[in-house]
Amino acid sequence: MRSVLVVVLIALTLVGCSTRQLTSNLNGSTAQRLVTHSIDDLMGKLPQERLNGLRGQRVYLETNFLHASKLKDGGDQPLVKDYADQRLVLALQRRFGAQLVDSESEADQIMNVFYNSLATDQSDFGFSIPLGFIPGLGPSAKINIITLEKYHGISEMYYFIGPSGVEHRSATLQAIVRTDALGLPFITIPFSNLDRAE
Repeated sequence: MRSVLVVVLIALTLVGCSTRQLTSNLNGSTAQRLVTHSIDDLMGKLPQERLNGLRGQRVYLETNFLHASKLKDGGDQPLVKDYADQRLVLALQRRFGAQLVDSESEADQIMNVFYNSLATDQSDFGFSIPLGFIPGLGPSAKINIITLEKYHGISEMYYFIGPSGVEHRSATLQAIVRTDALGLPFITIPFSNLDRAE
């Protein structure tokens, strides 16, 4: 009976948790590198077989994202979209030989890009012992028993391309750059694909 009571007390003390947080704020180098590397990887996934036909073609590019504001001081998203746009322009010009033009009337091909995600995603789940009840500690204080802490940069897009009026939709392209960690009681073990060898 006593061992059952001990097991029940331990089970009540341990907390299984799972949290997820989407962030659009790019404060800090890690968040910035996660997003910019994921954008670079996304541009690397542009399909060669589909876009090789742009070589020597005049292309009008229109890009779209949830945040319509172009105000530079209104948050990070317009800046991230501008970065993704410039990276896309560079890929179209250098990799596929497209000549970008300023209006649809000048274009042989129209490319409408829709970004689904240009942000970081943070989540963790596992077991921990809550310490928030101890005076002087914050309500979220805890000791990890075992947790998986994920911090990802996610870029995702699809596009329509073709002559005006007969554009064809691409598959959705996605790139994820990870910096994860295994949380144990007194140590956190990182594993990541963030660092790049150039």
